[in-house]
Amino acid sequence: MLRDLDFRLAEGGFFFLTGPSGAGKTSLLKLLYLAQRPTRGRVRLFGEELSEAPRESLPPFRRRIGVVFQDFRLIRHLSAFDNVALPLRVAGASEEEVEGPVREMLAWVGLADRASARPPTLSGGEQQRVAIARAVINRPQLLVADEPTGNVDAEMAQRLLHLFTALNRLGTTVVVATHDVGLISATAGAQMIRLENGAVVDPTGLLRNPPPERL
Repeated sequence: MLRDLDFRLAEGGFFFLTGPSGAGKTSLLKLLYLAQRPTRGRVRLFGEELSEAPRESLPPFRRRIGVVFQDFRLIRHLSAFDNVALPLRVAGASEEEVEGPVREMLAWVGLADRASARPPTLSGGEQQRVAIARAVINRPQLLVADEPTGNVDAEMAQRLLHLFTALNRLGTTVVVATHDVGLISATAGAQMIRLENGAVVDPTGLLRNPPPERL
């Protein structure tokens, strides 16, 4: 259970969310990507107070958020290509606008030859990469990733981290929940949010005093 959280994320920042199992990392991510509402307090994203916003008003905000789920949440009857293409199609992109970016993204995550494969035929690591490609294909303003490298080898983890940092350089705010110390140490300029027993442990004060521009 989360309690007494009070922090802000600098717009365009890169943050690692860490802490022991059960500390509340997934619950905090759900608040950030608007899957849950706080029982008290406020959540402000993109300059809007969304804690008590009508549910029907939330989809446009959710389309500005890319999410990498720990359990992938791919659509089983769609191919890898169609899973990755989904955010573009929902946003109204034509098939001509979809083809090139999706092929390029699948190649980036090492799945160019698996574009027509459906999730049940993919390994856990391959499904993870499809999920990441889907989350970033639309260049979201906020990217939230829950243990995004947990099912891939070290080489692919570094490749995916490079993808996240490239997206961050384009202006996307990135929040990655992970236990991977190597991943954290390899990311220059990233800040760390540590949760313990549902509360933010913030000895440096950096998270409470970010730069002026905020989500």
